[in-house]
Amino acid sequence: MEQLRRLCPAKVNLYLKVTGRREDGYHELVTVMQPLSLADILTVTRKAEGLSLTCDHPHLPSGPENLVWRAARAFAEALGQPVDVHLNLEKRIPLAAGLGGGSSDAAGTLLALNRLYREPLPAATLHRLAAGLGADAPFFLSPAPQIGRGIGTELTPIRLPPYWYVLVNPGFPVSTGEVYRGLELEALARRTPPLPQDFAGRPPRAWVGNDLETVTLNLFPELNHLLSALADAGAEARGMSGSGPTLFGLFSGAPEALRAARRLREHYSGWLAVARGLTGEAGEADWGDLAWII
Repeated sequence: MEQLRRLCPAKVNLYLKVTGRREDGYHELVTVMQPLSLADILTVTRKAEGLSLTCDHPHLPSGPENLVWRAARAFAEALGQPVDVHLNLEKRIPLAAGLGGGSSDAAGTLLALNRLYREPLPAATLHRLAAGLGADAPFFLSPAPQIGRGIGTELTPIRLPPYWYVLVNPGFPVSTGEVYRGLELEALARRTPPLPQDFAGRPPRAWVGNDLETVTLNLFPELNHLLSALADAGAEARGMSGSGPTLFGLFSGAPEALRAARRLREHYSGWLAVARGLTGEAGEADWGDLAWII
């Protein structure tokens, strides 16, 4: 029986600047997205007939409401024929955490099915299908850092060093819509520094930033303590991914990141992980082994 296993990586937004609100309700933004070695695991198995889905997370549906299912249906419609597969999703990325887990799973489903069916859909079609599933989903079609513009779907590859990240999630969800509704667009220009034209030689602390952070921290002030703890643990830069609540500390190497995570674990009992940033370069085939939930 033909089977394919795919890793669906998380991401952090190292930089996120909101530049305006569109008439359709979406916001225009500029963001630097960094994929991580922390990943969900998707297994796709060919079968005789029909589409089915199982997931090990009790709070995720195993039917048409799941983004993996929706991605498979979108692929089938573009292909012009049913896809007869069983999809199994193992979740390691927290839900509603600002880490892009659902979007990554959707993109991973498109890529896995396209490979399983011998590459019938071109990259442009996969991008269109992914954009229909979520603004972050097209980013996950390529495991490399990228700048997203527009609503995040206009992507430009960039080069970043293989930084390491300590990820802290306090265990409660954050409503992205509520955070965006709380933005004061007139005040944003003076909050987040301009995006550098060249990242080479620029220390991350000089440009890492997120316009959504102030809103989320106002809603959940307890996150300020975790940001301070990341700084005290030696992070070269720290911030919030997406609309939160996951916070990250950036480190130059694995030993520094693991040491900081163990220090945090001494007084923090919530979800804590260490992961490497993916570069998209050759030699990263085994990146799924470079993540630890502490």
